[in-house]
Amino acid sequence: MADQEITTAPPSSPLVPLDFSSSHETVPESHIWVDSIELSPAMDLDEKLSLPVIDLLDDTTASELIGKACQQWGMFQLINHGVPKSIIAETEDEARRLFALPTTQKMKTFGPGNTGYGMVPLSKYHSKSMWHEGFTIFGSPLDDAKKLWPSDYKRFCDVMEEYQRKMKGLADRLMRLILKFLDISEEEIMKLMFTPEDSSKIYTALRLNLYPPCPDPDRVVGMASHTDTSFFTIIHQARNDGLQIFKDEAGWVPLSPTSGTLMVNVGDLLQILSNGRFPSILHRVMIQEKMEDRLSLAYFYTPPPHIYIAPYCKPLSESPQIPLYRCVTVKEYSTSKSNNNFKGLSTVKISSLI
Repeated sequence: MADQEITTAPPSSPLVPLDFSSSHETVPESHIWVDSIELSPAMDLDEKLSLPVIDLLDDTTASELIGKACQQWGMFQLINHGVPKSIIAETEDEARRLFALPTTQKMKTFGPGNTGYGMVPLSKYHSKSMWHEGFTIFGSPLDDAKKLWPSDYKRFCDVMEEYQRKMKGLADRLMRLILKFLDISEEEIMKLMFTPEDSSKIYTALRLNLYPPCPDPDRVVGMASHTDTSFFTIIHQARNDGLQIFKDEAGWVPLSPTSGTLMVNVGDLLQILSNGRFPSILHRVMIQEKMEDRLSLAYFYTPPPHIYIAPYCKPLSESPQIPLYRCVTVKEYSTSKSNNNFKGLSTVKISSLI
């Protein structure tokens, strides 16, 4: 698509971020979430909650601990994960270099596709805009990077591709540990999900998120409540505040990740595959500060669109399981979720059994 077509998106479009390149003394009406359920307060805890911490150096316990954390929380933290701090720091630096560009320059990568600059797709389901800007990468960011830095794009591409390589290796390892806990053999998962030609194909995406300083943080939402569609998402946060999860018995709970950890949250497709044992955690981001921004890197690990996902119910077990969800392709599930206000699990849940 030509540049002029990309950059002339209507200002009212919910997928076009606010121009954060200039400071805002007040919050525009388009971003005020007054009387919204999204502003419901989190628990007033003496200390923010810390999620289970899993040490990946301990192969003897990692699978069991990850499985239990997925069951109890739908989320956990990783230490000794094998992703060098230098790679994470370089990726942060390049993300900040991108977001520091003039809005007119960033908008050169805005368009109807899934990559480049803009808001998360979740935005279109809300009448108010979120205090957020983002950039999405599938594989190489080369085409978009050339639009941002016509003569200085190589470093951004090299850093983002290396970060994705490290994340892919970590995600593959986590998936094997999760399948081990669920007692699903590699042969069984191949039968469930893949044809031979698909065996090495996993769809991944990297989302760079920036939540700029806000003059009135109590009236805005950084990212509205949602679940991820993916098997799981690996998150790095440059700052340790703002992320909250919803627990049925407690409501919204603020998290306090341990410094240096990566966070992993269960997505909808893993809830289906685990037959509900692993809950896809509802989460949101709230703006906490007037003066400081918040940066996060989210890596989504998802099967290809045409692959069927079905609940795994172990055959010949002492306690036979009944499938809670119908078999569905990834594309069909994503479409159902999109057509149901970004709430997909209810569309595939088996409501009654004969």
